[in-house]
Amino acid sequence: MNDDILGGMWKQLKGQVKQQWGKLTDDDLEQISGHKDEVIGLVQERYGWEREKAEMEVNDFFDRNSNRSA
Repeated sequence: MNDDILGGMWKQLKGQVKQQWGKLTDDDLEQISGHKDEVIGLVQERYGWEREKAEMEVNDFFDRNSNRSA
């Protein structure tokens, strides 16, 4: 899912993102505004994961949820 598609679906996905990664705050989600790289960076930072693990988790999440929200 690219940033254009994610940005358009962000309001719908924001709640699901917060459920998936509870360490992200509402402020975090407002600042991210649907940019996948920023989601990856914050997940990496908050959970102490390596970049590759955070990227894999975020990509898997958006792949699973893009079909439901479209």
